[in-house]
This record gives sequence, structure tokens and C-alpha cells, in this order.
Amino acid sequence: MKKVEGMQEFKAFFGVEPTDLFTAAGRINVIGEHIDYCGGKVFPAALNLRCNVYARKTTGKTIRLAFRGIDEIVELDTNCLDSYKDLKIGNYQAGVAYYLQEEGVSIVGCDLYYDCTVPFGSGLSSSAAIEVATAVALCEYAGVTYDKVNLALISQRAENKYAGVNCGIMDQFASAMGKKNHAVLLDCATLQYEYVPLSLGEYALVIANCNKPHNLVESKYNVRRQEVETALKALQSKLNMRCLAEISPKVFAEWKHLLSGVVAKRAEHVVMECYRVEKAVQALKMGDLAELGRLLNESHYSLRDLYEVTGKELDALTAFARKEPACLGSRMIGAGFGGCTISIVKKTEVEGFIRHVGKAYHDAIGYKASFYETSIEDGITVEKLL
Repeated sequence: MKKVEGMQEFKAFFGVEPTDLFTAAGRINVIGEHIDYCGGKVFPAALNLRCNVYARKTTGKTIRLAFRGIDEIVELDTNCLDSYKDLKIGNYQAGVAYYLQEEGVSIVGCDLYYDCTVPFGSGLSSSAAIEVATAVALCEYAGVTYDKVNLALISQRAENKYAGVNCGIMDQFASAMGKKNHAVLLDCATLQYEYVPLSLGEYALVIANCNKPHNLVESKYNVRRQEVETALKALQSKLNMRCLAEISPKVFAEWKHLLSGVVAKRAEHVVMECYRVEKAVQALKMGDLAELGRLLNESHYSLRDLYEVTGKELDALTAFARKEPACLGSRMIGAGFGGCTISIVKKTEVEGFIRHVGKAYHDAIGYKASFYETSIEDGITVEKLL
């Protein structure tokens, strides 16, 4: 939705013009899937797909929320922010407000209209974008200075403890801390990070959404976490280690015999994916995009064969992408079992790539994939409208 339309929608709900626009980004993870909870470093980047919050400060103690495509206003009383956990719409916002208030931020009345261009259920972290954009708006209206890393932590707390959704820190961190034309090499355990230029030259990142409904993702995710924890305990019986990410491929090969079955496969993915993150960062710093593409392909094969979180839709999308001469590499991103893929594609061939892959996918699966034109942008923006 264009800015003028967002302003008009705000006025249609609230009867006045918005004064501010607060935004936070969705994210991709270039490489490093299912390793954040194993102590590994991830490599996310913030997107031009974002949560836009058109806003106006009001008098009183009520936060009013409106949403694109939903014909109702949700009201939150700032005197009882702990009482909205069961809301189907607005619980993320209520959680952010609640935990900001817990930290001493004076939450004031405001009207907020949400226009989220991050597709829901896609694995591009629409929820994190909503949480971070809300946190920025509330802090700005409270007149307090804020640390972006702390906003990410508060947003994660709102999703985990208030909304009851299990997630790591990567999504909120990338949404808050993203930097234009850079990816963030992030240690999820320590929150140490490094910006790495995401310079793709004559290539672009193309995101494709397989549009498969997400089913049982949470339960399967929890099973995977249990499996890698089992692997860690077995290896700790012989090795002095805190997490799977500490093991080099060489050491893992020496001690893999301690594991068996799916537990061995899950652990091997984690160890090798951590290694691939390291190699991908090196490849980007050296400008070796062909190597980066190869690593993306390897990551997908590992997620398919060792971690078993892909499914026929994601496998089809990436396979058809790799058949295109203009594509250097393709892999699934996110938790899996649905959601999106990323592919590195020559800019001049993007239209043909989307056409060819889209047709092949539709013919094979029976319904269409969605493709997104993307760029790597700053995580948070604040703009005065009036």
C-alpha cells in the first residue's frame, strides 16, 4: 500500500490524519537455519517488506489498533495491559506495551494503523516486524530514548511469554538492527554481531513463497529441538562443550559414533550448517557469489536430507530454481514445512526466472507460488507525516 493510501485508511478509522509513520522490517536468513538454538551464528538481513504503522498520539490512556483488511478497532487500556493475552488480533501489540511498561516506560494513549507488507505465515517474520514497529511507536510517544537491541529483546519476550509463541532472538534482532545492503552475523547466545556487506553486484535475491498452509510446524520444531538436545548430551559424555555449534566438522567426524539414527543426522546438519555460515561470510567478503550460491544449495540439501524440514513444495521450488542458468543457488528459509525460499538470480533475468519457475511449480504442485521483489534495507525507520 502506498503511503497516501495508508494515511487515508488511518483517517477512515480514526477521523483524523496520522502524524507519524513507524516501520520495522521483515527478514530473511541468508544462511544458518535451525542452528540458533544450538549456539550457532545466524546471518539475517532486513527486507523492504515491512510493517508500517501510521500513528497519532492522543490524550487519555487508551491504545486503539486498526489493521488493513480488518473492519474493526481493538482497544487496549494501558492500566491493565496484562489482560489481553487471549486476543486473536492485538495480543502482540499488547505484549510489547506490557513489557515496556514493566521496564518503566510510560505508555500513553495513541491510535495505530497497521499496514504489514510482510506476508503472514511466510517465514519472513511478520510478527517480529509488528512487535518492533509497535515498540518504536510507543517509545517515541513516551518521549524516551531507546536501545534497538533492548527493543528486540522486549519484542521477543512479548512473543514468547505474552503470546506464547516459541521463537529465538534472530527475527526481532534483524527487524530492529537491520542495515541497508548488509547482513548481520549474529551470535544468538551473546548478541555479539557484525555487519557484513551484502554486495551482490549484478545479482539479486528473489524470494518465493510456496503458499503451502503451515501445519504442525510448532510440534515438529519442538521435536527437532529435543533431538539436537539428545545429541548434545551424548557428545558431552566425552567432550567438554556447551553447545553443538562449538564442534568442528573434524571433531564431529571423530565422535559421531556416539550418535545413531535421526539424532546423528540432526547433529550433523547443525555442525555443517555452522561451518557453512562461516564459509558464506568469507565468500561474501571475497566477492565470490558462485561459492555463496553453492553453499545455499548445500544448506537446502542438508535441511532436506538430514534435518528433514523441507517438504515437496520447498524442494520443488528450489529444484526448479537451480535449473535456471541465471540462478547461482537456492534454499528454503525459516522453520520449514512451508514458507519461503531465497535464490540468487542475475538481475537481468529475474522476470524470466519468476515466469519459468512459477510455471514449473504450478504444473508440479497444482497451485501458484508468490514471488517478491526485495532489497536489503534498514530495520527501523521513523518519519514525521505532519
